Amino acid sequence: MNAQNDEKIRTLLKGAFPPVDDAGPQRDLWPAVLRRLDEEAVRVPWFDWVCAAVLAALLLVFPEVIPALFYYL
Repeated sequence: MNAQNDEKIRTLLKGAFPPVDDAGPQRDLWPAVLRRLDEEAVRVPWFDWVCAAVLAALLLVFPEVIPALFYYL
């Protein structure tokens, strides 16, 4: 491509895309980050605790499946 084609493509691209005025955030995001950090941690549902307890009980009753479990993890 020559310089004339480059200039024509540059002009067409500038006309096709609107200029970007201010790409920054509309407000300060740091207070929102601090609020999010101060929020209560995610609570684990009771069903997850039940599943973990059942898995632990099964591993105590059937310890021979532990190597197979590690193999598939």
